Amino acid sequence: MNKILIINGPNLNLLGKREVEIYGEATLEDINNELTAKANKAQVELEFFQSNHEGEIVEKIQKAPAEFQFIIINPAAFTHYSIAIRDAVASTKIPVIEVHLSNIYARENFRTESVVAPVCLGQISGFGPLSYQAALEVAIKLLKKNSWR
Repeated sequence: MNKILIINGPNLNLLGKREVEIYGEATLEDINNELTAKANKAQVELEFFQSNHEGEIVEKIQKAPAEFQFIIINPAAFTHYSIAIRDAVASTKIPVIEVHLSNIYARENFRTESVVAPVCLGQISGFGPLSYQAALEVAIKLLKKNSWR
């Protein structure tokens, strides 16, 4: 069975409480539950990982190829400056999709650049929890076709 790793970066554990006008009312648990239901229908296994610590995210990415066939990542604030996460993604041998709840290109100037996106297969942003749903759908289809490069 194919396994997909969903990584969430800093402060995403506060979804539903934090800046709901930007990120919405859905909690991370709500998002994870929706993804699990979709994955179960597609007979794909998911594992969820959230950390507020850059090094933990880097280590999870580095270990991922031994167990997973795909990564979906929301690096959150690390999107804009974490060369360490960027380099971990670049060095992995499995495909990665970057997701964001908000449209990072319509926000503050410092949020409009992703240092991670250029080493990802693609990026989906601006659709709230549907960004994750779309990324999962793409990952599932690419895994079934066994083509992503």
